[in-house]
Amino acid sequence: MTADELRNKYIEFFVSKGHAQIQGKSLLPDNDPTVLFTTAGMHPLVPYLLGEEHPAGKRLVDYQKCIRTGDIDSVGDASHLTFFEMLGNWSLGDYFKEGAIEMSFEFLTSPQWLGIPVEKLGVTVFKGEGAVPRDDESAAVWKRLGIPENRIAYLPREDNWWGPAGSTGPCGPDSEMFYYVGDAPCGPDCKPGCSCGKWLEIWNDVFMQYNKNAEGAYEPLARKCVDTGMGIERTVTILNGKKSVYDTDIFASIINAIGEAAGGYRYGDDAEKDKSVRIIADHVRSATFILGDPKAVSPSNVGAGYVLRRLIRRAVRHGRKLSRDVQHHADVQQHTDTQQHESSSGAYSEGSRFLSPIAVVIVDQLKGPYPELQENRTFIMTELDREEEKFMETLQKGEHEFEKLLPNLLKDPRKIMSGRLAFKLYDTYGFPIELTEELAAEQGMKVNREEFDDAFKKHQELSRSQSSQTFKGGLGDQGEMAVKYHTATHLLHKALRMILGDHVAQKGSNITAERMRFDFSHGAPMTQEEVQKAEAIVNEQIQKDLPVSMEVMDLDTAKASGAIALFGEKYESQVRVYTIGNSPADFFSKEVCGGPHVERTGTMGKFTIQKEQSSSAGVRRIRAVLE
Repeated sequence: MTADELRNKYIEFFVSKGHAQIQGKSLLPDNDPTVLFTTAGMHPLVPYLLGEEHPAGKRLVDYQKCIRTGDIDSVGDASHLTFFEMLGNWSLGDYFKEGAIEMSFEFLTSPQWLGIPVEKLGVTVFKGEGAVPRDDESAAVWKRLGIPENRIAYLPREDNWWGPAGSTGPCGPDSEMFYYVGDAPCGPDCKPGCSCGKWLEIWNDVFMQYNKNAEGAYEPLARKCVDTGMGIERTVTILNGKKSVYDTDIFASIINAIGEAAGGYRYGDDAEKDKSVRIIADHVRSATFILGDPKAVSPSNVGAGYVLRRLIRRAVRHGRKLSRDVQHHADVQQHTDTQQHESSSGAYSEGSRFLSPIAVVIVDQLKGPYPELQENRTFIMTELDREEEKFMETLQKGEHEFEKLLPNLLKDPRKIMSGRLAFKLYDTYGFPIELTEELAAEQGMKVNREEFDDAFKKHQELSRSQSSQTFKGGLGDQGEMAVKYHTATHLLHKALRMILGDHVAQKGSNITAERMRFDFSHGAPMTQEEVQKAEAIVNEQIQKDLPVSMEVMDLDTAKASGAIALFGEKYESQVRVYTIGNSPADFFSKEVCGGPHVERTGTMGKFTIQKEQSSSAGVRRIRAVLE
């Protein structure tokens, strides 16, 4: 089964069960400081899981593009990915455990759908903890459907519990589905969830039935929800009996393109080179989707832009390494055969473009389910080429710095370069340790790798500590101040359009309880007078104490009524429209938005713009506070 077939079957199945298909959202979430990227299918639906009414109804289904950055350094093995597609279906106060499990089982086992033999399936459920009992309800449904007791594992909180993302909020047990790939159990306790590798997880049903309060108690929710997730890449791998996600149709054409770009390498010939191919395939695919997103960022040294830069540069480094290895092998073979051969015209060389030809294949393969890739094709290729060129310059600078260090290094009779110096090249100039080792080896030297790894580990620990407040798990702040700032973005958006022109469009926002950041399209810095005028207009609307109302309507009607919708964003046929003003005909701002917002602007406080600056080419950024 191909990825396209799985994606289509999943949507078809749940639509047949009364679910409305909704559009997947941006990789770059708005108004959520807790994550840099959309990390799961549930992420864009958080307001509705918390109680907001979704305009499409109580049963939803979609496919969502996701990025998870925690395992970047693990990419290159058989399974880890940075970018992946997640299939999901949701119940917002409609069906609960029984309905969700029955539908999951039918989709997995029915010959009309995936047709997985029941004897290949096993499940896990929550074993209970403290005041929360064991999830016997889910276990009973699985048994009734044909999953025997010996293939049901009762696991603790760290395995079968979701949330809350913070210290309080919605949470609950989950039930995970596993596919058996072994030929014999690893032992008498080998069940789903076992770490032996014989059981592979393919789906997860989360049952949000509790609210954890400030005292740490779990209160039953009046409105119980279901959130599910099935990864396309992993499921396709299992359904086709493959050992690696990179062996599926998802990566076949991408890997072929990498082989060509590297001078004719054939995937599968060498384990170490294959690892480089997998890293390039994942990282270029991830970078292509980030750049192809309607809210695309450019490579930079902060936030999502930093992750993008790291992905691109790691792909370039492995492309350079792979091409050199392929060329070296060709040179050796030529010498052995004592024949003259022309090197492949596709071989990677200084000044050539390695990544963008691979990205072309990715865009062409996935522009059907993700048309934004085609719409942003030029931007994707331009940014990849520009960043690749910058990194090649960085490598040249690093090599120059190494040469400056060389005279002193050669004086050391031990012929060992300290890991501290190697890390300085990495940290200051972005020069990869592997290249430092190559240059050192050419001089008959070694690098103290243990010392480097120690410095690198300390660097990683510091980075994790600094980012711990950024990556918390996916629930955006729904507190009072965050809601005020969310409303303020609407007021500022309209004020900027009034001052600068209708070309102004929101390109992204980031909100915490302390401040707001608003990115918008504009080709030049704002003057001090323009900044002051925007601030005054927002404060004028706050002082008027305007009411904020919400209506559900179809997208065309919303636009006809004057509502602004984000360019490139995907919307359902029915959308929520927030109006700030006295009536539908007498309003200051009207936007298509998921909410939440204050009821009246007079509760927001004084609006102050602290800074206006460049965000990226053609995009400006305003930082502001409410006091």
